[in-house]
Amino acid sequence: MNEIVKKRTLAPSTKLYVVNAPLVAAKAQPGQFVIVRISENGERIPLTIADYDADQGTLTMVFQEVGKTTKALGLLEEGDRLLDIVGPLGVPAELPTSGRVLCVGGGVGVAPIYPKAKAMHRNGVEVISIIAARTKELIILEEEMRAVSSELYIATDDGSRGFHGFANGLIKKLLDEGQHFDEIIAVGPMLMMKACVETTRPYGVKTWVSLNPIMVDGTGMCGACRVTVGKETKFSCVDGPMFDGHQVDFDEAIRRCRMYLDQERTALEAWCAHGGGCR
Repeated sequence: MNEIVKKRTLAPSTKLYVVNAPLVAAKAQPGQFVIVRISENGERIPLTIADYDADQGTLTMVFQEVGKTTKALGLLEEGDRLLDIVGPLGVPAELPTSGRVLCVGGGVGVAPIYPKAKAMHRNGVEVISIIAARTKELIILEEEMRAVSSELYIATDDGSRGFHGFANGLIKKLLDEGQHFDEIIAVGPMLMMKACVETTRPYGVKTWVSLNPIMVDGTGMCGACRVTVGKETKFSCVDGPMFDGHQVDFDEAIRRCRMYLDQERTALEAWCAHGGGCR
């Protein structure tokens, strides 16, 4: 159980694992996530379900090596096992079954966008996609997204490929050109999602986001993942992770995500100093 059956490097510091987890794969739906623990004394971290195959009993997870736990996770190889995979957690995405939808993935946010785009494409929705990153080397899952999209646009901050600028700039360009979208789904870093919803707000286009706040138990008991949506407190793990982006208090959410940066840095430095395999 929980054996890594495939490992793939998508970009520098970004890994894809296909893991044997038949009980979770049998119930998984687009928009959901799992809580993963590597070892008995390890940290519990939320990871988006980037794909699933109920027949094969596998989950696909994509993560970026940023802190101690994700760097340790990245050191595992095919054949290694994860101690725990809890899920599927969160509310499945309520996806349209008709119309024209713009899917926007920034950085690792392309991974949670993919199963949503795949499901909508399968149901006959016209999916237009934007995948964005800082540079062309960090673009991930391009072929997968192209296969489920009627049109695919690429944006890079440095202009090394595609549209030169941020994802929200490309969204504005498409809207100004007169393209119609019944809904927009944007997933990525908090700042990127905030920029996207502020861009779409004047156009009145319904814009969904998938929030990724600090999370501990994934069941709503710890309260760590609380966010303010429509001036009400919500818990991303049990009320989300998808929310109406125009109702999210992003300034508060961004502040909360930065609360433990010093502790995270200290933990990583200590792990590296004791032979954690930093590179």
